Formats: sequence, C-alpha cells, structure tokens
Amino acid sequence: MRIVIAPDKFKGSLSAPDVCMHLEKGLQRGAGGNLDVIRIPVADGGEGTLDAAVGSGFTRRSAVVAGPTGEPVTAEFAVRGNEAVIEMAAASGLALLPASALVDGRPGPTAARTATSLGTGQLISAALDAGCNRIILGVGGSANTDGGAGVLQGLGARFLDSEGHDLPSGGAALARLDRIDFSGFEPRLKDTRFVLASDVDNPLLGAHGAAAIFGPQKGATQQDVGMLDAALARFVEVLAREIGPEGPGNRAFKAAEAPGAGAAGGVGYAAIAVLAATRRPGIDVVLEFTGLAERLAGADLVITGEGSLDEQSLLGKTPMGVARAAAAQGVPVIAVCGRTTLAQGQAAAAGFEDVYALTELESNVDRCIAEAAPLLEQLGTQISGRLAATTLSRTATTKEDLHV
Repeated sequence: MRIVIAPDKFKGSLSAPDVCMHLEKGLQRGAGGNLDVIRIPVADGGEGTLDAAVGSGFTRRSAVVAGPTGEPVTAEFAVRGNEAVIEMAAASGLALLPASALVDGRPGPTAARTATSLGTGQLISAALDAGCNRIILGVGGSANTDGGAGVLQGLGARFLDSEGHDLPSGGAALARLDRIDFSGFEPRLKDTRFVLASDVDNPLLGAHGAAAIFGPQKGATQQDVGMLDAALARFVEVLAREIGPEGPGNRAFKAAEAPGAGAAGGVGYAAIAVLAATRRPGIDVVLEFTGLAERLAGADLVITGEGSLDEQSLLGKTPMGVARAAAAQGVPVIAVCGRTTLAQGQAAAAGFEDVYALTELESNVDRCIAEAAPLLEQLGTQISGRLAATTLSRTATTKEDLHV
C-alpha cells in the first residue's frame, strides 16, 4: 500500500517534518514495515512554509539580518534553482521579540509601535545574491505594523522626515514621513517576480486594516491602533507622490485597498504596491512547489492534518487544500490532529473519510502537546491496524462475491 503523508505542523508541538516522521514510524510499526510511504510536509504560507520547501528539494540557506527590534538574528530561507522561499517569521516574527519587548510574556506597546520588517527585506536581498529571480514570500506571525516600510529599507529605499533625516524603525515613525528616496533601490528587483503567499484578505487601512485587526495581538493599545493606522495612511500618501501622481501613482492608493494589503502588518501592501507581487492563497502556492498533485500518482491513501482541526480549517487551510488535491485524483483522505471540534458530518462533507485525534488517546490537552510525538506514533499504529482490518474485510467480501 502506498500512503502519502502531507500534514501541516502541530503548532506548539511538532514541525510538519516531525509529524511526518512520527506518523510513518507508527504506521510502519503496525504494518510490519511493508508500507510505501511518501512524506510531503506542507503549510499554508505562514510558519512552516520553509520546512515544506526544504522537504520538497529546496536547499536551506541562511543570512544574518535585523530582527524585529533591530538586533541581529540568523534567518533561514530556501533556494531551488532561480526560485527562493522566504518565511517572514524567520526574520521579522513575533517569536523573535527579545524579552525586553515583552510585557507579562506578551508583546508590549513599544514593540507594536517600533517593530520592523527590515530583516525580511534583507532576506530578499540575500535571495537575489543567491541568483533568484522568483521569490515566494510567505507571511504570517510577523511582529511589525510598518506597512512593509522595513522591507523596502532592506532593499535600499530611504524613508526621510522633513529635515532629510532617516526615520527610525517601526510603523509609528511613518507619521513623520516626508519623502521616500528610491535612488539606491535594488536594481535587480526589476527582473524579479514575487508571489505573496497569504490567505489574509484585509486591506491596509481602516476598521479591517492591518493596525485595527492585527495590531492588538502585536501589543498595540487602542490608542496605538489609531496612531498606527494614521501613520500607514501617511505612508500611502507619500508613496503615491513618489511613484508619480499620474496613472502609476494610483497604484499606491489602489494597492492599499487590495485584498491582502493588510497581511503581515502591511508587508502585503509594500509587496503589491512596490514589488508588483501577485497574491495567491498560501496553501495553493505550497502545494504547487511541493508537487503534491504529481506525487499523488499511484497513492492508495493520503493522510493530512494539523494541530487543531476545526471550523477555521474548513476555510482553506492546509488539510482542505490537501483534501481537494487528493479528491481530484480519487484518492481517499484521512486526517490526524491534536484535537478536533468537527462533527462527523462536517468532516465527511470536507472530504475526510475519518479523523484521528491525539485527544482520543490522551484527554489532557497539555499532555497531548508535550507528548505529541509518541502519541502520534501510537495513532499511526492504530491507523495501520484499521487499514489492515478494512483490507481483510474487503478481500473476504470479494471472495464471497466470486464464490471462492
């Protein structure tokens, strides 16, 4: 039997490659090592996208870049030929905030106002140095609300106040933006194509914008949200002036309203307005570069999943993307997860023949998270047993139908 394992990470427990490894170990244990297993770690364009790329033949690279508060961090990206995959969280993520930027273990207001996406721009520059001219930018888990100004700074743009001084990092400083100097902007970008891998469809500004919707989870107070939104509006105004008041200038205003402009604290905006990025659903981008559809050929079963399989999962996250790809080739799909809130009917309607949750083996969620690896192996062995029983049952039925 050929089984394709294509899960997302179990957030807080296991990376997608680790989920693949432990699940296969359990499956093979239950089947006496007689399964043909293909591991394809996947993601939805956010955290885990880099692992998915490396698992699909990309080479892992690294560069020292500025973290979200300016301190140097070593961030990884992935390269295959002339294509690069950059996971924004690796350079500008919330998880990289130093302890000094936290209040009671959570991002504080200072971080919300000053965090930068500079390191992501520097990673793009490193990808250009590696010879890449097609760059997939996976966004999610970012600490900044700077409209992607940091990204542009990392690529050579200068953000200046009325006295010609460089603005400090962060979204709040954009309120004092007077002009943007693109004279030193990276020339190789003219021949580079960008894909913004994001499921976020929020605009940059307003009640559904980057500051209002995502600012609070990055430490922004209600007052900060208003200030950041106004600062981002100033960025749009100045950018429109810099790239031309006639036709092309409209690009800056139109981009602010485009779906996805509010992604990653507005990095989506800079990507669309300045880098001419094409926004695509993250899972579609990942499934494309992993070659999932082609690798499903000859498969008897697909196993996908993520940490929590719930109603949000049905809105186009990783398990649904994998299930759709499998259904297109007539391959049955089951899901594994840490926990699920889906009723049996919901899971079936989504295309899952069955759902296996770690909480079926261990009801204590904290223990499920801490002991996900051995529990997943146990679940794999259980799945193998059920598959074997189903195969035997079908064989017996066939013999009976043939009067053997």
